[in-house]
Amino acid sequence: MEFEVPMSNQSPYILPFSAIGKDDLPLVGGKGANLGEMSRAGFPVPSGFCLTTTAFHAFLAAANTADLFAELDSIAPGDLERARQVGQAVRQQLGQLPVPPDVAERALIAWRAEGEQHAYAVRSSATAEDLPDASFAGQQDTYLNVRGEQALLTAVRDCWVSLFTDRAILYRIQNNFDHRQVSLSVVVQRMVLPEVSGILFTADPLTGARHIASIDASYGLGEALVAGLVSADLYKVDRRTYRVIETVIADKQMAIRPLPGGGTSHETLSGPERTAQVLNDGQAIILAEIGERIARHYGRPQDIEWALVGGKFYILQARPITSLYPVPERAIQTAAETGELQVMFSFASVQGFLAPITPLGQDTLFSLVTYAGKLFDIDRNLHTQRAAFLGGERIWINITALMRHPLGRKLWVGALPWIDADAASVLRMLRDDPRLKPAPDWFKPDTVRRLSLFFGPLLRQVAAFMRQPEAMAAQARQEIETHLAAVRQKNEAARTLAERLALFYGPDGVLSQTFPVLGPLLLPPIVSGMMSLNAVRALTKDLPASAPNYLILTRGLPHNVTTEMDLTLWQTAQTIRRDPAATAVFDSQAAADLAQLYLDDGLPLAAQTAVTQFMARYGMRGLGEIDIGQPRWRENPAHIMQVLQSYLHMDDPNLAPDVIFARGAAEAEAAIGPLTTAVRATRGGRIKAHLLPIMARRIRALVGSREAPKFMAIRMMGMAREGLLASGRELAAAGIINQPDDLFFLTIDELHSLAAGEAQDWPAVVAAHRARYARETTRKLIPRLLMSDGTAFYEGVGKVTAVAGDGQLVGSPVSPGVVEGIVHVVFNPHTEQLTPGEILVCPGTDPAWTPLFLAAGGLVMEVGGLMTHGSVVAREYGIPAVVGVNKVTTLLHSGQRIRVDGSNGVVTIL
Repeated sequence: MEFEVPMSNQSPYILPFSAIGKDDLPLVGGKGANLGEMSRAGFPVPSGFCLTTTAFHAFLAAANTADLFAELDSIAPGDLERARQVGQAVRQQLGQLPVPPDVAERALIAWRAEGEQHAYAVRSSATAEDLPDASFAGQQDTYLNVRGEQALLTAVRDCWVSLFTDRAILYRIQNNFDHRQVSLSVVVQRMVLPEVSGILFTADPLTGARHIASIDASYGLGEALVAGLVSADLYKVDRRTYRVIETVIADKQMAIRPLPGGGTSHETLSGPERTAQVLNDGQAIILAEIGERIARHYGRPQDIEWALVGGKFYILQARPITSLYPVPERAIQTAAETGELQVMFSFASVQGFLAPITPLGQDTLFSLVTYAGKLFDIDRNLHTQRAAFLGGERIWINITALMRHPLGRKLWVGALPWIDADAASVLRMLRDDPRLKPAPDWFKPDTVRRLSLFFGPLLRQVAAFMRQPEAMAAQARQEIETHLAAVRQKNEAARTLAERLALFYGPDGVLSQTFPVLGPLLLPPIVSGMMSLNAVRALTKDLPASAPNYLILTRGLPHNVTTEMDLTLWQTAQTIRRDPAATAVFDSQAAADLAQLYLDDGLPLAAQTAVTQFMARYGMRGLGEIDIGQPRWRENPAHIMQVLQSYLHMDDPNLAPDVIFARGAAEAEAAIGPLTTAVRATRGGRIKAHLLPIMARRIRALVGSREAPKFMAIRMMGMAREGLLASGRELAAAGIINQPDDLFFLTIDELHSLAAGEAQDWPAVVAAHRARYARETTRKLIPRLLMSDGTAFYEGVGKVTAVAGDGQLVGSPVSPGVVEGIVHVVFNPHTEQLTPGEILVCPGTDPAWTPLFLAAGGLVMEVGGLMTHGSVVAREYGIPAVVGVNKVTTLLHSGQRIRVDGSNGVVTIL
């Protein structure tokens, strides 16, 4: 169908599919742009036209849009009732308006050119719809089998009004889309009357596997399937071989059919038709091939609505599959270059921080990885290294080489439960995957040489720490402090952005020296301590349940920087408590006001001095601190003020951190004798009884150093951030960037260009990075393991969580003991506090969560292993803890009463 395109003064009201491409999204929305693009590319798309966003604005011109958008702006995220009230008022106002006469005239011209005798589908197409990062699927309305002039115009107006449905309003708010920036086009497309229709995902939406096409198919119109009104057959096609690998036939009890005079009807199915296969294998393969061509055309997996009419497939709609986790491009490239499937482990699982990482935060961590390559004599280029990849603005550790090495996979599968028990269970499943079998040439002399360069000196140091644990640990701590003092002095001397970048990110900068200089000081005590802890676990594995749990030995460990921070904060609170003026201010002011008073040097002298001393040592910490782009406590101390207020109201002396710490240390020391006696009664008991006290002393001296490497890294990042913010303030004052922390939304290469005076629109560069970061903050599910073919393993894969009958949730025991209490589900430690005795239930923790542990009676986490942050701190404080509990933050709710059995890994809902 071709017709002359009628024009408004500025742009067309009407565009046929033949005149539309993928770049026309501002005029015809996501759906319209995709239909035009596919039509022009030769895909079998039924013909049609779009009423452009220009027509929509002509319609809105008759309404008081200033008041309308002001009302929409007043809705808070998640306020369903307010969205209903405002949405209803807006829809009522707009629903009374006619289609503007000049728009109606031109729409009818296009409609008549298409053929008045046909039925049409009239669909909404928003400019924030079917986007690469947000589908907006189902947020606006669709009208099927529309016949006649008046029905067409009514459907067009109703589509425009549907931009303001409750669900569309809330979806835009949730995804940070400005209501004013979203416009609506209307697609008018000739209806096809299918025998069968459905949805094709060109990648498996459940596993993420990019080579699996997943097809849902049922009788009649596909909208019934999209709306969840009918059951569908499932067909899965492996696109590597184009074979159907799975077929599930549904009991199809209903179909939706078009009526001759317009509209649709629900048809009840009966007899063999209900359980008949609606597509044969050949048809499923043909459809998968069409989908592959569409996905290749767009360069990413697609969610496609299709219809089968007279043996021919038609494409009704295509949009990106936004729910798939983005596979790192470097991983895909590496897989193509090596021919090996790449397996990646989530760095977020290690840190208990699932948010995206800022651009400079990414490059900082990648720089540490590449400089660590010096120790192994491997690729040290930031842009070509394969040790870690970036996907979804998060970092993925490449463990392919380990999984394809017989010894490496044993070591990794054995070590991972200490970090993430859930991911470890997945790796055990993957051991039998033929794509990950050990490489035939796994033994390489060069690998032995490179490993010996690292492990030779490390093992010599470990032996020294084993011989003299206390003395060696003290010496290492002193040398670390000396190194950091030198860095601090250089940082204070740096004055320009270029000097600050050279200090930390230059070829001979601080980051390049982290592993060569500090590695020998940081790693040996941890390795020695963990070897001792593992030895005690082996020595005590045959003990009866009545014997002390060996993990008691890790309570009240000295030299744990996280525990020391909490003790220092407690002493800060006691200093404030002893000063009546300071106590009065903390009793009368909100935490945010106290924070501002501190920043303005306006707290009473005793409090100002005490908090300043705390910040001097720990002010560089904060939520998500492993990302240099995240704010620190010294920049916004509201959280610290909130914790101090909580401490000041804590009157039970038994809950004081110093008391808890001393009690834990005493319990640990007291457990050595009974454990020694208990192992003496087991097989080989004489030798075990000799070894256990020795290993226990090493545990007490060395395991507390587990958090030292990260604390050292955070201290260096704190210095770097402080200097960069100083440069940021200068650049913002000069109008080169908008705000000081814009620097953290630039890459290292971009920062070097900025420091060199390169002329660019730096605010625009920052805005692009910020937009990508903001989109990733809305992602709800982060895989634990990810493969280069797109297969993603999320929480709970390979394990079953029992929640019915016995009311139990199963995880991994990491801190012994049993406690009952009230659940408090927490997602942000900066906005919530616990009542003493409550059970802290959360996704995961990092050191910013530590103050909450003081009040917690127990801990339950979705992620984690024996040596992750929350587990270590829970044992320090003698809090029973269970980690790796699948979806526990949704299965449990604040206010429930539960029992946490940290000895057996069971959470019971009472």
